[in-house]
Amino acid sequence: MKYLLVNPLSNNRHGKEAVEKVLELVKDEKEVIDITEIELKEFVAKLKKDDELIIIGGDGTVNKFVNILDGNIPSNNIYLFPAGTGNDFLKDVGYTDGLFPLNKYLVNLPKVTVNGKTSYFINGVGFGIDGYCCEVGDKLKAQSQEKINYTSIAIKGLLFHFKRVKATVEVDGVKNEYKNVWLAPTMNGRYYGGGMMIAPNQDRLNKERTVTNVVYKTGSKLKALIVFPSIFKGEHVKKEKMVKIVSGKRIKVTFNKPTALQIDGETIVNVLSYEVEA
Repeated sequence: MKYLLVNPLSNNRHGKEAVEKVLELVKDEKEVIDITEIELKEFVAKLKKDDELIIIGGDGTVNKFVNILDGNIPSNNIYLFPAGTGNDFLKDVGYTDGLFPLNKYLVNLPKVTVNGKTSYFINGVGFGIDGYCCEVGDKLKAQSQEKINYTSIAIKGLLFHFKRVKATVEVDGVKNEYKNVWLAPTMNGRYYGGGMMIAPNQDRLNKERTVTNVVYKTGSKLKALIVFPSIFKGEHVKKEKMVKIVSGKRIKVTFNKPTALQIDGETIVNVLSYEVEA
């Protein structure tokens, strides 16, 4: 049996629209299930050896799938069909079309601890204006089902609303302090924020299983705005005075004032620090 686990809340509540496309791809015996209406642990525990799972959703859906199972991924074949807002995971792994095999990407994932709660993450942890964008985006989603323009939110934040912070970043015991920080994410993949290649050299399957921290800093709003679009192509890394990149297994980022944070697109507000263990 092939179980199609659809998240109707994905893609700003348009997740179910992708089901028909998957039904055209899957010719075997199948059943469509709303993933938000089942006890996932119990469901997975009852799977037969040859059963297969097809997740219909986005990065947030995959994140919830892993965390609800506490990282105990079943041996059954698991696939992903995109029905998310950004689909950064699939962009990172070179997805073109059809059902994408997930299993090897769901093991040995990094963990992040925020406000005493620890969870796995798929793509990255954003802290700074990236978290701010998710916070504003969430408010807009509550008001409308229109597609959210995160680039527009970021530009307005850079110019008017987001206040730069002082950050302390500790990577594998080595601590550095930075002023005028706009963002300080830690990445398991290369992309986040709907196509921003913030960590172009990060390999989510690297043998050491390290993650990458990126600090984007400048005292000039104009310079921050001018360089910002280059993040979508990963070219911001050429600005070595503005961008600091370090990889490691244990990373702690602390801001001097509370700021919104996002984990695979899910927002947590009023955060002072986070810790990542690869």
